[in-house]
Amino acid sequence: MIECTSPSRLRSTAGKLVAAMILLGGTIAAAGPLQEEPTPPAPPAAPEAPPRGAENLPAAAEITDRLDDAVARGLEQLASMQNEDGSFGRGRFVDNVGIASLCGIAFLGDGHMPGRGRYGEVVRRALEHILSKVTETGLIAGDGGHGPMYGHGFATLFLGEVYGMTPEDARVRDALERAVELIVNSQNDEGGWRYNPVPYDADVSVTICQVMALRSARNAGIKVPASTIERAVRYVKECQNQDGGFKYMRSAGGSGWPRSAAGVATLFYAGQYGDESIDRGLEYLVRQAMPSGGSAMTQAHYYYGHYYAVQAMYLAGGDWWSRWWPAIRQDLLEQQTATGGWIDQQQGSAYATAMALIVLQMPKRYLPIFQR
Repeated sequence: MIECTSPSRLRSTAGKLVAAMILLGGTIAAAGPLQEEPTPPAPPAAPEAPPRGAENLPAAAEITDRLDDAVARGLEQLASMQNEDGSFGRGRFVDNVGIASLCGIAFLGDGHMPGRGRYGEVVRRALEHILSKVTETGLIAGDGGHGPMYGHGFATLFLGEVYGMTPEDARVRDALERAVELIVNSQNDEGGWRYNPVPYDADVSVTICQVMALRSARNAGIKVPASTIERAVRYVKECQNQDGGFKYMRSAGGSGWPRSAAGVATLFYAGQYGDESIDRGLEYLVRQAMPSGGSAMTQAHYYYGHYYAVQAMYLAGGDWWSRWWPAIRQDLLEQQTATGGWIDQQQGSAYATAMALIVLQMPKRYLPIFQR
């Protein structure tokens, strides 16, 4: 049986408790709460730093007034090198689709698109030139160049970047899809590519052209088989030497810094962030090719090597990028000619100027393939 307590008795009991507290020199508040107060919520944790390579935040003073002036003069000079048919260069370089594509990419890197911007007409004519070189097989090739797959890789990259920025052009999508299909079908058993669009042999230099092209196309929404990328990664890793550098082909050979830069970039574009092969490759590049304004400028494949090296360091981020960027920026600014271009005795001024401009515009992050 439950005993019921009357309201008057409850009030009397409460009064006695209050009186006892007063006699003890306390108050009701001093007695403390009947129940423990909830623990205040912990402050939100600071956001974790993005993984190396997943995001490359702009660093202080990446883009300077001197850089802006150099790029403006370089683009003006490069535009003056364009021919009536949309190609670039003179002599044996005039029908080189790789050089024409790199020149187009240099203008895209400043935000100019086909028919839009100060150099929109230059980009449009370059695009029309590349589209005119698409064959029935999907191969994009002209008469100039050292092996058609070099030019095809850069041309596919150009189409991928154009389509990623202006996806309304059905002609670009059709050419891009066929170009990607040709790359996929010409991969050899080792996992790489070589000069010709047949699955026979392979080398690191041509392979990076195709991987970068495939990455650009996939970013733009074109289907690329995962197995193609996986096999390419395996091939590139098998070309790495113990010193961290990369040999030209999977068979025995010494390391070279331009192809090592290409090898590291390949692994990054294939999504191999955090792979120890990348760390070893980056360390090799710092040892062998850190820009210093010295004799490295006269080495063969200087622009080719730094085109890939700056991408590797950009994708690595952190200290890699913060140390490399000011050094290569200074090197290229010092090499610019009075007319605004750059010179390469082997590949011509249009090639050198395009490569230098692509490197110098990396911090702008306009190109889809450089965005994270």
